[in-house]
Amino acid sequence: MTSIDRVDLGLTDGSDCSCCATSSAPAREPDSGAYETEVLVQGMTCSHCVASVTEELGSLDGVLGVTVALVSDGVSTATVSSSIALEPERVRSAIEDAGYSLATTPGEPSPALNTESN
Repeated sequence: MTSIDRVDLGLTDGSDCSCCATSSAPAREPDSGAYETEVLVQGMTCSHCVASVTEELGSLDGVLGVTVALVSDGVSTATVSSSIALEPERVRSAIEDAGYSLATTPGEPSPALNTESN
């Protein structure tokens, strides 16, 4: 018989796997005068989804960091710290390039995208 090394992947015995738990990518603290944009994203289900959205948003000019609060099979929130105000169409395009869509807020005609200056 041969010996097999086992690696703990952090999976749980429940019905959900660990990749579907709330995940976030590391983000740098925004500098004074930086912008913070919250984006509601529909359709993400796991850590791979988070990684895809983080990569696409992180590639936008001026982005300092991205954090994602995953709600599996729900509406997740991506928070983007940037040195410049992000153009809504570029943010939408990045989300769509990752394979997802901006969620709409009840009572709002347009998808949820909120930018604040710190």
